[in-house]
Amino acid sequence: MKNNLSNLSKKGLLFAALRHEEMPRIPWVPFAGVHAGSLKGYKADQVLTDKEKLIESLLEVNHQYDPDGQPVVFDLQIEAEILGCDLVWAENAPPSVATHPLASTLELPTRLPEKTDGRLPLVLDAMASMKTEVGSHTALYGLVTGPFTLASHLRGTEIFMDMFDHPEYLRGLIAYTTRVAKRVSEYYLDAGMDIIAVVDPLVSQISPKHFRNFLSEDFTGLFSFIREKGAFSSFFVCGDATKNVEAMCQTAPDCIAVDENIDMLAAKQITDQYDITLEGNIPLTTCMLFGTQQDNMKYVLDLIDAMFPGDVLPKNLIISPGCDMPYDVPVDNVVGTMQAIREPETARLMVANYQSGEIDLDQVSLPNYEQLAKPLMEVFTLDSASCPACGYMLNAATRVFTELAGSVDMVEYKITEPKNVARMHKMGVKNLPSILINGQVKFSSIIPSNRELIDALKEAIK
Repeated sequence: MKNNLSNLSKKGLLFAALRHEEMPRIPWVPFAGVHAGSLKGYKADQVLTDKEKLIESLLEVNHQYDPDGQPVVFDLQIEAEILGCDLVWAENAPPSVATHPLASTLELPTRLPEKTDGRLPLVLDAMASMKTEVGSHTALYGLVTGPFTLASHLRGTEIFMDMFDHPEYLRGLIAYTTRVAKRVSEYYLDAGMDIIAVVDPLVSQISPKHFRNFLSEDFTGLFSFIREKGAFSSFFVCGDATKNVEAMCQTAPDCIAVDENIDMLAAKQITDQYDITLEGNIPLTTCMLFGTQQDNMKYVLDLIDAMFPGDVLPKNLIISPGCDMPYDVPVDNVVGTMQAIREPETARLMVANYQSGEIDLDQVSLPNYEQLAKPLMEVFTLDSASCPACGYMLNAATRVFTELAGSVDMVEYKITEPKNVARMHKMGVKNLPSILINGQVKFSSIIPSNRELIDALKEAIK
């Protein structure tokens, strides 16, 4: 039987969305990972290694942003660290993976994480505390690293060659990382999590054919496992995963979460066919980090109007940032987002005559690509230090840059800097991450193999 719509709690509202019921309003889930630390003056490395600082920061998120649901930790390196990857820590972003223990071997690991390994004790204690403090009214997310991204942490960029050179090894590695995801999911569920979000950014970087060949069966089994444990599941992917949305639906998660690279209206037409909830996709930098409060309110209102015109009751939608919010997102922007979701009619009055400022394209100058002495690789990323897909795209470019020593030039543009947002718009870059060669987009939201990138550069050298 459906809940009485007028009696739904915030937590109940989110559960109704995940049960695919009509709702009185759309649920709100701020993905505040390291940003949570900024609310209390703690750096990213502090909030991800100190239990008391983490809990204090999470409670501040709950107080200031009044979420229907919230993640406890947003760090896709927790499992990788346990399994032997070295990390590089930052003050305003999650750590990144620096070493890949399987980069030069076709070994298949068997070890599964124990509750006492790495930072799991910190995470599990924080989950238990948050369950006690806010769990009665806020749905809590446990985020696990998806099997493909975890495999890439262990294997490095070799994983993209494995699809062609070592397909059976890759299937075995994915089967292993799926077992890791199930083990960690079980720990998080035991700690009281309501939703397990399987976060796998690199899914956007492969073709539907490769998704079905290497990932479909394992993801289907993982979501079935979570369902059998009595919890909800979310399939969380970053980047332009448009090509894989239907294949993701066929693995049967309760929800699919996407970022700004995805056309939400088009994606929802697909997810609705499978009666799967769609979550997203407030732009992280252009809107949340660099925009105004009105920009964020208007984005939310436009999204709601596009999805549910007229008096249609909302269904199968959760509004969230497209991924983990940048550390320095202004609090007013997040509060404005929440207000637009909770009080859309009031928000409409506030932005009725608002016009967003134009991006100053003249602040950047472009190279004369016709006169370059050697080919130029330009890698556009959200931030290679915090976005796994961006990091592996940059690694692929760096590897080839090193291999072709002296024959090409390379530069990275992170759109965490306003001038690089302008450069992105001026050059017509639509999706992140992307590799351009001599000003032309060659690889957009798909990480090239070593051979593909070298061939593209050699063509430019001619």
